[in-house]
Amino acid sequence: MESKPASPVAATPAAAPVSERDVEAAVRRFRECLAALRAEIGKVIVGHAEIVDQVLLALVAGGHVLLEGVPGLGKTLLVKTLSESLALRFARVQFTPDLMPADITGTTIVAEDAEGARTFQFQQGPVFTNVLLADEINRATPKTQSALLEAMQERSVTVAGTRYALEDPFFVLATQNPIEMEGTFPLPEAQTDRFFFKVEVQPSKLDDLVEILDRTTRRATAQPRAVLTAEDVRWLRDLSRDVPIASHVTRYAARLVLATHPETPEAAPAARKYVRYGASPRGAQALVLGAKILALDKGRYNVSFEDVRAVAFPALRHRVILNFEGEAEGIRPDTLLQKVLADVPEVDRAKK
Repeated sequence: MESKPASPVAATPAAAPVSERDVEAAVRRFRECLAALRAEIGKVIVGHAEIVDQVLLALVAGGHVLLEGVPGLGKTLLVKTLSESLALRFARVQFTPDLMPADITGTTIVAEDAEGARTFQFQQGPVFTNVLLADEINRATPKTQSALLEAMQERSVTVAGTRYALEDPFFVLATQNPIEMEGTFPLPEAQTDRFFFKVEVQPSKLDDLVEILDRTTRRATAQPRAVLTAEDVRWLRDLSRDVPIASHVTRYAARLVLATHPETPEAAPAARKYVRYGASPRGAQALVLGAKILALDKGRYNVSFEDVRAVAFPALRHRVILNFEGEAEGIRPDTLLQKVLADVPEVDRAKK
């Protein structure tokens, strides 16, 4: 039997050139979308502009955020307000010591139809949403915390051998109390690394606190409205990845990450002294993606060294593990990163 000749493969059409006017319009729309989100969040959240900006950077990047701070600082309110500003599905899970993995991912149940026949059906858990608030995530046991690992990394859930894909976009915002507080469990390092940013929430300043009291002690309170859809979020994400970045800026981000590894030739002196394990490649990805989005948000079409430095703390602070000496001396990750940033030059001397 003669085999049929293979059909010719059609040539892939070349992408249409993008005019400067199209680029300017896209950047303008990008900035308008983020400005609209900030305006809606600002109806409820007073101050914390840097924290809001970092959460929005992670949202556009398609990453997850870990919000850390003592109770009562507005972490949960920020996430709830963000979800109300987006036309996306929202779910909240309150983590407690007795929470089980199936309470998050879902479970297989026995269902009976009208004729009395019994079948196994999968009942989806709260993870099947667009925006998931994992409230006080470090109050649950490590076994339950790890239930989010596959969802955060693979955007899917496997139950009883069957894989279920999650919706796009999927965004986890987890809050946690400092680990030195009673009744908490430190997050496993593997899961902490899955968070795009770790944002530290500090107490409000005096003027902000006065404004909070004025807003929250009245009968009427402001309500945010949804200004972006799932399609808008995906468009923002795709556009941000098209931002060009020069090779020497990319190398700078890579050298920053390697400078946190005590065993590498590029290690900063502070890292050799206080660090046990340095930041992972995910940290370098967070640096580059965060810097790209920040550049767009400022109306620029390329990434600068300053953009990389601006996102270094939320991108790396949870990815650096201190050694015994660092913990004994009470070295904070941010203090260490300040030293690393000061020691790593913008110009790669090895390339000169």
